[in-house]
Amino acid sequence: MSEGTGRGRARGRAAARGQQPQQQMQTTGRAVTRTQAPVGGPGAAGSGGPPPGGRVGAAGGSKPPPPGFQRQQQQQQQPLPSHGRAAHRGAGGGDTAASLHTKFARMQVQDEGKEGAAGGNSRQIGRGASRGRREIGVPSTEIIKTKPDSCLSKIGTSGNVIRLTANYFRILTKPDYTLYQYRVDFKPEEDRTAVKRALMKIHQKQIGPGYIFDGTLLYTFRRLYPNPLELYSKRDHDDVNIQIIIKLVGDIRHGDYHYLQIYNIIIKKCLRNLNLQLLNRNYFDREARMQIPEYQLEVWPGYLTSMRQHDGGILLCTEIVHKVIRRDNAHVVLAQITRKDSRKYKEMFQAEIVGQVVLTTYGNPKTYRVDDVDFQATPLSTFDYKGQQVTYVDYYKNKYGVTIINKQQPMIVSLSKARDIRAGQESQIYLVPELCQMTGITDEMRANNVLMKSMADHTRLNAEARQRKLLQFNERFHSVKENIEELQNWQLQLDKNLVQFEARRLPPEKIIQGNNVAYLAENVDWTNQLRSNPLLVTGVLDHWVVVTLKRSVRDTQGFVQLIQKAGNGMSFRIGQPRIEEIMDDRAGSVIEALDRILARDVPKLVMCVVSNNRADRYNAIKKKTNVDRPVPSQVLCAKTMTRKGAMSIATKVAIQLSCKIGGAPWSVDLPLQGLMVVGYDVCHDSQSKAKSFGAMVASLNKPLSRYFSTVTHHSSGEEVFNDLALNIGKAIHKFSQVNSSLPSKIIIYRDGVGEGQLHTVMKQEIQAVTSAVKELYKGEEAKLAFIIVTKRLNTRLFFGRNNPPAGTVVDDCITHPEKYDFFLVSQSVRQGSVSPTGYNVVYDTSGLTPDKMQRLSYKMTHMYYNWSGTVRVPAPCQYAHKLAFLVGQNIHRTPNTELENLLYFL
Repeated sequence: MSEGTGRGRARGRAAARGQQPQQQMQTTGRAVTRTQAPVGGPGAAGSGGPPPGGRVGAAGGSKPPPPGFQRQQQQQQQPLPSHGRAAHRGAGGGDTAASLHTKFARMQVQDEGKEGAAGGNSRQIGRGASRGRREIGVPSTEIIKTKPDSCLSKIGTSGNVIRLTANYFRILTKPDYTLYQYRVDFKPEEDRTAVKRALMKIHQKQIGPGYIFDGTLLYTFRRLYPNPLELYSKRDHDDVNIQIIIKLVGDIRHGDYHYLQIYNIIIKKCLRNLNLQLLNRNYFDREARMQIPEYQLEVWPGYLTSMRQHDGGILLCTEIVHKVIRRDNAHVVLAQITRKDSRKYKEMFQAEIVGQVVLTTYGNPKTYRVDDVDFQATPLSTFDYKGQQVTYVDYYKNKYGVTIINKQQPMIVSLSKARDIRAGQESQIYLVPELCQMTGITDEMRANNVLMKSMADHTRLNAEARQRKLLQFNERFHSVKENIEELQNWQLQLDKNLVQFEARRLPPEKIIQGNNVAYLAENVDWTNQLRSNPLLVTGVLDHWVVVTLKRSVRDTQGFVQLIQKAGNGMSFRIGQPRIEEIMDDRAGSVIEALDRILARDVPKLVMCVVSNNRADRYNAIKKKTNVDRPVPSQVLCAKTMTRKGAMSIATKVAIQLSCKIGGAPWSVDLPLQGLMVVGYDVCHDSQSKAKSFGAMVASLNKPLSRYFSTVTHHSSGEEVFNDLALNIGKAIHKFSQVNSSLPSKIIIYRDGVGEGQLHTVMKQEIQAVTSAVKELYKGEEAKLAFIIVTKRLNTRLFFGRNNPPAGTVVDDCITHPEKYDFFLVSQSVRQGSVSPTGYNVVYDTSGLTPDKMQRLSYKMTHMYYNWSGTVRVPAPCQYAHKLAFLVGQNIHRTPNTELENLLYFL
């Protein structure tokens, strides 16, 4: 078809103040350490990381090099010309104690020895206490309370009750013990987390079997005596006597979200017992990898787990995930690019690899994101390792037994994350391309339909297969003795069956077209009925121009006739266009033709037939017609006109043309009066990471067939749409012009909000919108609802061995007690496993019951005019995404305001 259808340790180490206890327990032992490098971070033995020293911090307790560390490079003739250097950004100056990526959020803590109210049910005792939210090696499990006070119940009533299964396992036991939080200090200081864990492990009898230690803080449900507790151990490699001081700093009562963090850490420990490979935050089964030899690819199956409090109790969400690993390494990519163009290979290699994720092939594999390439550094470059200058070649040979073949290749640069820098890691990590396997797929691979189908055969699991694999994971989890003991130590028990619950299937919606034609969308696809019935609102396309290549004139004329025929069947009259011939379709040639056309007489619509989908040409056409000279435009590939099923394509094009000049093909039954539905989304500018475009689309009439759209540019690069309140005001003003009254209810669907941005959206966006609306309504409280829409969920739903039918609503069990939320399956999914869309009502004065809110959301998924079926999100959200994407990816400017009353972006 033509244009797509839319788719450290924390700062502030607390010194152990206060009186020494009268009695001290002294225990001496010896910690066994396999390596002098920090274990668990890059550079550790078996970690798969780069060498310590100049890139990631010195091993063996030696100090990391200062910012601006200069490498010594041997002067040898290099086969590849090199110049330039990756900019050093400094060591970051972070704390050096390794931790499980811990972060502290600030909160008030009372003086030592006094009990302070520190949020939740935790009690903070003395210095060293956790300052509020603390993430311990897992994503934050804290749920922000977003449930409006007006919501007494979120359970709907419409539809038929059905029984569903989800990819959750229930925690059967509910421990009510208190978790004690201890600060652990080492004298002399020890920066390596693995060494500190080894020093602690030999005192397991005193501490107890069930504890969590991240290198700084220790959590256990046993009270340790005396307080502080002093233990003594010796480091194996230097025989230094280490004093360990364990001091109570707080406790965590049952119900506090810290409990869930501890549960997540316990599950992660159990996953490590399954011999799985940790890549980023998920665990993958390297032994079960699937080969696609014809494309030199491997697909690694893995598991994503997250434990949270739900309405049905504490549930462990488990999802089957996959990671694509390419057999070629970064050096192979460099060699291929060099053969293509030996003069510009540096620029081409950087453009190809920067932003990619690579997997180290030695030791314990680890993934890194590529941020730069240093063409001055080679494997023969040296760095400081234990006080000596060592080359990368010798380091990898001695430590991993790996021989680097090409000793003149440039080095890949990966910038460390802030949390890793705080943990003592260098700000820059240098990697050898030859030892870095590529991951993910390229655009070229993505365009290969045969390859994508082959990958889908391995990764796209249907409902029955996904449930089977989840149960196999559970059986494997319980088959490991260490896992059973670990759960017993913490008085936990994991259910062996997937959670089951009751949901509802909403009744099918009524589609309304012209001449009062109405029918039920039984299979959420009404393409056949649409073709043979009049459109809801039609205009007359009597003055339009088609720009086409001279060699494609005959095909163009034939396709125009098909469009006219399809329009006649839907009571949409399409006149004969003026054909403008061009000799070639270079961007400049097409723009010259458009300038000639628009200089004479601006038509209702311009359609450009081009030979292929080159982005520069498409961008130029859209800039000309959407910014410089406002006129609705349609871009069509010439090969589309001669495809099999050309009549079906012509029908869809005819509907798009109708919408772009102010028409509307259908509506749904909407009983609410004075309703304005708003959707908005944000898209980053593809040319500048610092720029973003926020698009808002709002309905203007009762059938929701007319829309007002606007785009706002902001340079923060954040997802938060700061100008939302201003644009809502514009939409309300336009609504009042069309209807001679203000909207009685405003429903706002907000897309593109991550969990970490929810607090900002609630504090800034909602407050600004409500204030602006109240001002327009002269102090009266407007009936307003603000709903966060989330598509990327790990939740999977099953209806027996199949996917749930379209219209399935889940508002209990797997929902959250602190949210007014529900899940909605709006499409009929026949391949793979369906992922529902999540709706979180964070503000609501609309007066709509939960049942009406759910039904309205389902109705809105029927209103996207680019597809004669349902979509995953409400139509205004999809329109806003389509508009934001067009501006951010193609035109990079705010569109002309003369088009804001048309769906020109379809």
